[in-house]
Amino acid sequence: MTCDIRITPSILNADRAHLSDEIARIAAVSDLIHLDVMDNIFVPNFTFDFDAASAIIKASPIPIDSHLMVTDVDEIAIAYAQAGSASVTIHVEACQDIRNTTRGIRAAGARAAIALKPGTEIDRYEEYLDDVDMFLIMTVEPGFGGQSFIDAMLPKIERVRALIGDRPIWLQVDGGISLNTIERAVDAGADTFVAGSAVFNSSDPAAMVESLRKVALKGN
Repeated sequence: MTCDIRITPSILNADRAHLSDEIARIAAVSDLIHLDVMDNIFVPNFTFDFDAASAIIKASPIPIDSHLMVTDVDEIAIAYAQAGSASVTIHVEACQDIRNTTRGIRAAGARAAIALKPGTEIDRYEEYLDDVDMFLIMTVEPGFGGQSFIDAMLPKIERVRALIGDRPIWLQVDGGISLNTIERAVDAGADTFVAGSAVFNSSDPAAMVESLRKVALKGN
């Protein structure tokens, strides 16, 4: 297991009216900013359209990890890479041509990642190991922040870690990550963590990011 731990706060639970300030509060202690893009079709919530997301990507003082929870992901994923995302994540449940889309993301200069909902099995996606830089395992049903971590996903994380082996692929978890759950995710093999409500609902978001990293490194 790598000793590299990445904390990527999600701005889903941040104050949208003061988003630049919210990002600035945690920029110095975070590895990336996790940008949840939802279209109210693939998931029952809407966050940002492409223009709004692009403005966030361009203004962010640290790299953006764009998580696309949208139906037309094959059409727009490359545009998010071209807009300056450091990483672009597509959902396998929405993607029509995973290999073509991930290659397009990489060609546009971003890391390519695939995400799986809790009910999606991993084994059929083993063939894409050489086409991605990160696997994202959802530990809640995507759509809303503040949900509880699904412990039944821990064996799935372990399975992905086994499939990755020595490849330099990040293993990200998203959903219900907190001081109480992050160590279990680390023990299962995850190394990259999305935390939204735990960070932005705390009195000191930057201190919470540092605390999450400390707990994760302890588990590592």
